[in-house]
Amino acid sequence: MVQTGIGELTPQDVPIPNIDDDSALLRLEACGICGSDYEHYDGLLRTPMPVIPGHEPLGVIARIGERAAARWGVDVGDRVAVETMLACHHCDTCLGGAYHLCGNRKIYSYIPLSEAPGLWGGYAQYMFLHANSIVHKVSSALPPEIGVMFNPLGAGFRWAVEMPNTRPGDTVVILGPGQRGLASVVACREVGAGTIIVTGLAVDAEKFKVARVFGADHCIDVENEDAVRRVAEITDGRGADVVVDVSAYATQPVADALKMVRVGGTVVLAGVKGFKAVENFISDRVVMKEINIRGAIGVTSSGYQSAIRLIESGRVPVERMHTHRFDLADAELAIRTLAGRIPDDRSIHSCLIPPH
Repeated sequence: MVQTGIGELTPQDVPIPNIDDDSALLRLEACGICGSDYEHYDGLLRTPMPVIPGHEPLGVIARIGERAAARWGVDVGDRVAVETMLACHHCDTCLGGAYHLCGNRKIYSYIPLSEAPGLWGGYAQYMFLHANSIVHKVSSALPPEIGVMFNPLGAGFRWAVEMPNTRPGDTVVILGPGQRGLASVVACREVGAGTIIVTGLAVDAEKFKVARVFGADHCIDVENEDAVRRVAEITDGRGADVVVDVSAYATQPVADALKMVRVGGTVVLAGVKGFKAVENFISDRVVMKEINIRGAIGVTSSGYQSAIRLIESGRVPVERMHTHRFDLADAELAIRTLAGRIPDDRSIHSCLIPPH
């Protein structure tokens, strides 16, 4: 499925390319639908077009070069999860450990069809794996719609645990109950967080139910409750050790996070706001409370590995987060459903399944 313009996805045939010793060809089993996919679809990301979307691919190695097989430790027939970023792995940023911020990076699903070999996205039956790819083995016993949840769960581990250094007993507030907010609940519960609080809207009642299954202690409907006051009540006025904002577009949660976090606590900002200014952002709160603020974009290998181990373990019913499975040809419907544009049909996690 090729995005040819804003709000336009059309089926096209793209030749399956030859590979060299350093690359591979992936036969896709599933591709997760990310919140950024509808921003992509709406033209908000200024992506070159035509382009094949999809940057959460899970599939089986169909062909692989000899050096690629040795480097990645995989072979034909192995199921793998593919990381989103294509870093150079040689610049100062990469060598310093922040390869996901590489200034020379490319991102699967954002590389146009005009750049050979064209198969750069997961909305397809096959996908080209560049030599700079990072892949992770995934158990073939998992249903593809469950295995493909490695990406949002990886974000939960990186954004809500690794970056703020969440520890056993910590109080964590998660602003936004979408798939990455729920993934953050899973990750925080895995590392032994003491109290987990999730905020959302009145329409998020079903998501709140899933959050509780995953271990959330409190769910706050911000349209009918004062979230800042409730966090203060729950924490006896101390505030949260960690606040993670994964809400999309809404800027009020950023200002609220500064009030919710304890003195010396950490705020992680991972929800994209469309470059809107944050009203009522009082910087003195950052100064007086010595708040640590971290920006979060993307997932790195440690987060993906934690997510895959968790999914394979079967300890957590992550399938409760999966709500929709669409045929590849229905990619437009999948995007519109995740965006909440289909009346009476609300999605949490969804994926595309290609025909074979």
